[in-house]
Amino acid sequence: MIPFLDLKAQYSAIGPELEAAAISAMRSGEFVLGSKVVAFEERFADYCGVKDTITVNSGTSALHLALLALGIGEGDEVITVSMTFVATVSAICYVNARPVLVDVDPKTWNMDPAKLEQAITPRTKAILPVHLHGRLADMKAITAVAQRHGIPVIEDAAQAHGASLDGKRAGSFGDIGCFSFYPGKNLGACGEGGAVVTSRPELALRLRQMRDWGQSARYFHDHPGFNYRMDGIQGAVLDVKLKYLPEWTRKRQAAAKLYHELLAPAAITRPAPAGEEHVWHVYAIRTAARDRMQSALKDAGVATNIHYPRPVHLQKVHADLGYKATDFPVTEALANETLSLPIYPELTPGQIAQVSKAVCEISTRELVASNAA
Repeated sequence: MIPFLDLKAQYSAIGPELEAAAISAMRSGEFVLGSKVVAFEERFADYCGVKDTITVNSGTSALHLALLALGIGEGDEVITVSMTFVATVSAICYVNARPVLVDVDPKTWNMDPAKLEQAITPRTKAILPVHLHGRLADMKAITAVAQRHGIPVIEDAAQAHGASLDGKRAGSFGDIGCFSFYPGKNLGACGEGGAVVTSRPELALRLRQMRDWGQSARYFHDHPGFNYRMDGIQGAVLDVKLKYLPEWTRKRQAAAKLYHELLAPAAITRPAPAGEEHVWHVYAIRTAARDRMQSALKDAGVATNIHYPRPVHLQKVHADLGYKATDFPVTEALANETLSLPIYPELTPGQIAQVSKAVCEISTRELVASNAA
C-alpha cells in the first residue's frame, strides 16, 4: 500500500538529529518556551520575511490570538471561506464575532476576491483568506480590497509554509499570518504547535503577552490571556526541520509536476499548476466519481484522503450561521468531487507513476461506464 502520508520515512532520514535536539531540550530544563523556542522563532521570522514570530501550542490558538490582537469581538464580522478546516471559522466564533463566508475561485479553490468585495459591510473588521492545499490565495487582489476599505488581513497559512510570490512568503502579505505545525504539515512538529507572524511590533507585543496569561512580566497580568505557550521540545524539533523545508518544498513541487504530466490522459480535472505560489501540502484531483475512485484506488494499493467532504457552512456545529446548501456552489462541488492523492517529500517517482497509472485506468473505466449508461 502506498500511504497517503509517510511520517516514518521523514523520521528515518533525520531521526538522529531530532532525537539529539529533543534530548538537548530536556537536558536544558527549558520545557516551556525557553532558548530553543526563541531560536526557532527568530529563524522562522527570517524565513517568512517578517519581524516577529510568536509560537503557540496549535494553529487554532494562532488564529484565536490573531483575532484578539486586532481587537475583534462581539458584533464584528470576519470574512473567510467555507472551503477550509473547521478551525478557521471556529476561531472567529471563539471571539464572539460572526463568520461571513464567501465562495472560492473555481480555478485556484481559494477566496474569490470579487465575492469578498461584495461581502464587506460596516461591521467587517478583518478578512481571513485561507491558502488552501498550500496555494497562495490571490493576495494582491485581496490586500487591495482590504486597503481600499481599511480592513486588516489575517492569513490562514496553516498549509502554506514557504509559498511565495514576487519574493514574499505566506504570512507576510497581511497584518498577521497564522501557521500550524501539526505533524502532517509541510513543517510539522513532533506533536502540536503553531505560530503567529507579523511585522507590526505592537501586535507582536500583544500576542506574546496573550499566549502567556497576559503577562508583561512574571506575575504581572496586564491583559486577559491564555496558556498557549509552545513546549521547548517542539521548538527544538522545528528548528531542526526548518533547515530541511526548502528541500522538502522542492521535492513536493517536483512530485506535483510529475503528477500533472502523468495524469494528463486521465478523465479527471487536475489542480491548476503554479510555481512557487504553491507548496503542495495537498495534491487533489476532481472527479464526479470521487467515491468510486477512492474505493478503487484502495483496492489498487493507494491510500487517499478527502479535504473536505462537508464544507463548514453545512456542518451541524455552524448551522446557526444560517447558510444552506447551494449558497456556495463552487465550494460544494469541490467538497463532492475532490480526492487528495499521496504527496510528501519522500514519495518516489516510481510511486507517483504507480498512483497515476491507477488513476488513469480507473478514470477510463468510469468514462466507459458512464458513456454506456
